[in-house]
Amino acid sequence: RLGCVHVSSGDLFRKHQVEGTNTGKLVETYMRRGELVPDHVTIQMILQRVQENDCTNGYVLDGFPRTFAQAQALDKALHERREIVDVALYINVDQEELVRRLNGRLICRKCQTPFHEVTAPPSKFGVCDDCSGELYHREDDKPDAVRRRVQLYLEQTVPLLDYYRTQGKLREVNGQGSIDEVGHAMTLALAN
Repeated sequence: RLGCVHVSSGDLFRKHQVEGTNTGKLVETYMRRGELVPDHVTIQMILQRVQENDCTNGYVLDGFPRTFAQAQALDKALHERREIVDVALYINVDQEELVRRLNGRLICRKCQTPFHEVTAPPSKFGVCDDCSGELYHREDDKPDAVRRRVQLYLEQTVPLLDYYRTQGKLREVNGQGSIDEVGHAMTLALAN
C-alpha cells in the first residue's frame, strides 16, 4: 500500500533457518524457547538486509527494533547513511488476545503467507490459498512460548515506546479490531 519493502526480522530468521546458515541454526535454538535472538545477531542481519537495492525507496521494519540496544544501533547505522526512522508504529493488543491469535496462526511453508484457524482460515484445511503450500503451526506460536515472548516483550520492548514517543515518532494503533480495521489504521498512521 505504501510502496515500501516489508522487512520482517522473523521472516529473515526463518529464511536463514531454511537455508541452514550458521545464523539460522543459532536463531532456531532461541525461537524454540520463545526467547529473543541476541541483539548483535539481529542487528547485523537487519542492517545487511536494508542495504539491498530494493530498500532504497524505503522500507517498513517488522519486529525490529525490539530492544533499546537495537534501536540505538539502528539510529547509529541510519545516521551514518544520512537516514532516520520516520515513524515507530505500536500496535496495542491485549496479552490474552495475542496468545489466542498466535496459537491459531498458520503459516505457509512455501510463501510464508499467514492464516488463522478462526479469523482468517484457508479455503482448504492445511493448504495455502496463494501457492498451495503446506500450512503449519510455528514452534514459537505454542501457548507457553507465546507467553514467554509476551513477557520478554514487556521487559525489553515496552521501554522503546518512550524512546520513540520523546522523539515524536510513535504512532499508536488499536490492534483489537479485525485484520481490515487494524490494517486501515496502520496505513493511516504510517501515511500521516
